[in-house]
Amino acid sequence: MSEAINAPGAVLFSEPGARWRTIAYGPALCAIILVIELFRGGDIHRFGLVFCGVLLAGFVWLQVIAGKRHISVELTAEQLREGTEVVPLRDIAEVLPEDDEESWDYEDWQSARALGELTGVPRRRKGIGLKLTDGRLVQAWARDHVTLRAALTEALGHPRGTDDEPREAL
Repeated sequence: MSEAINAPGAVLFSEPGARWRTIAYGPALCAIILVIELFRGGDIHRFGLVFCGVLLAGFVWLQVIAGKRHISVELTAEQLREGTEVVPLRDIAEVLPEDDEESWDYEDWQSARALGELTGVPRRRKGIGLKLTDGRLVQAWARDHVTLRAALTEALGHPRGTDDEPREAL
């Protein structure tokens, strides 16, 4: 596993943000309705169903483009990319502990800036506190935050070039 961490360009964690297949859902539903109308008899709304299918596909296409650009996550051996923001791993001092679900107090990192160009952690994602080498706190985020946290911790624990010794906290 440590060879995979040290391999340049190796993807350790990835979330696409959106999937291209979602574009087909609207036109597929319109096609199903068209088939039902054909078997049922009576008026067949070809133009309306084709128009709605194309319109739905167009709107969803825009959402998929935005999702892939702004809410995708990728962790490699050299960097963490959250949406459009890239943070080199050498700039991350440590991954902060998870928040205590039973505590009434917020951790300092929970009010820190979220990585990426969004105003906060995207919906259906959970933040992960990071302390940067310059002392600032930021939030990384992912839908599968447990796996990202584990991959980040392991990537920061093994500096590139050596397999034995974990990187010291700065």
